[in-house]
Amino acid sequence: MTKRADRFLIMFLGAVFATLSSANAQEKKITRADLPVAVQKTVDAQTQGATIRGFSTEMENGKRIYEAELTVNGHSKDVSMDKDGNIVEIEEQVSLDSLPPAVRDGLAHAAGSGTITKVEALTKNNKLVAYEAAVKNGAKRVEIQVGPDGKKLTHSE
Repeated sequence: MTKRADRFLIMFLGAVFATLSSANAQEKKITRADLPVAVQKTVDAQTQGATIRGFSTEMENGKRIYEAELTVNGHSKDVSMDKDGNIVEIEEQVSLDSLPPAVRDGLAHAAGSGTITKVEALTKNNKLVAYEAAVKNGAKRVEIQVGPDGKKLTHSE
């Protein structure tokens, strides 16, 4: 093959793999009956006093993840579990006023002139790893994250 044909083939295969990867990460709505038994047991324990809004599944880093979307005391809480029912992440809505000043300041700085519309605490392996905020700036909506200390993260959680 020529160098041009080689480059085309590499670009084509890259596009195919990128498409497969993004298709792989698509969240799919499911029912409680679709959950593995171990996940159902964790859901039972996590949903005490909560309203279940729904369930979904997706592949993340080659692993099947199940998510229960809940409402607890008027705020959202999403619990992600592996196939064995182990909790891998919890995203729980928190009020901006309840955050430590350093976190509020960090989020405000990261939001710039935008308006923070929702804040969630992100917990992985029973450890608070970040705060994530939805920010609206005109018609544009973005998500920002800071660490538990309010400082900018070196990588997204």
